[in-house]
Amino acid sequence: MFPHRISIITGHYGTGKTELAVNLALALAAEGSQVMLADLDIVNPYFRSRERRPLLEQAGVRVISSSQECSDADVPALPAELLTILENREIRGVLDIGGDPVGARVLARFQPKIVLEDYQLICVINANRPEVRAPEDAESYLRAIEATTGLACTGLVNNTHLCGETTPEQIRKGAALAEEVSRRTGIPVLCHVAEERFVPELSDLREPVFPITIKMKKPWEL
Repeated sequence: MFPHRISIITGHYGTGKTELAVNLALALAAEGSQVMLADLDIVNPYFRSRERRPLLEQAGVRVISSSQECSDADVPALPAELLTILENREIRGVLDIGGDPVGARVLARFQPKIVLEDYQLICVINANRPEVRAPEDAESYLRAIEATTGLACTGLVNNTHLCGETTPEQIRKGAALAEEVSRRTGIPVLCHVAEERFVPELSDLREPVFPITIKMKKPWEL
């Protein structure tokens, strides 16, 4: 599902892109890879992968962020360690970038380096987000990210959820949206994201299911 050395993960606010980034980094580390997770989200002040730094570092994942000196600041300055991900080909990198074109702009300056590497730009889709639940809106969002970063989106991930009220039916609704966006854009659906407890009920889906455990704070914990 995620064979490339560098996985760049984007998605509209609330799609669950950070949850995917954290779980992916942990899964890669569990396979024995050297993993660096770059929290480059300068848009969303609430759900940030660096909030789980102790958990990640205990698992062997090195965490870097755009605002290391102040964990509550929104500073659009990129850490120098980002170059390590791009230049050290022994490292598997997971880049969690902002969920709109403004947030994605932080990567534009590195586009010439990124395109020389084995990368994938993943767009996370959540059919319950009003801004992207229509196929045409999801496609428009995706194209805006591509235009801003100068990178081509290579895969779609369905991460449709309703926090604690998620059901297999919700995930299947997202699968239908992802399939339609794929048909419109020609970009393949890589997988569907679901909590481990739902995986046995989703064997009918055509693409594989990437199982996760919830690591990020719930909305009522903020």
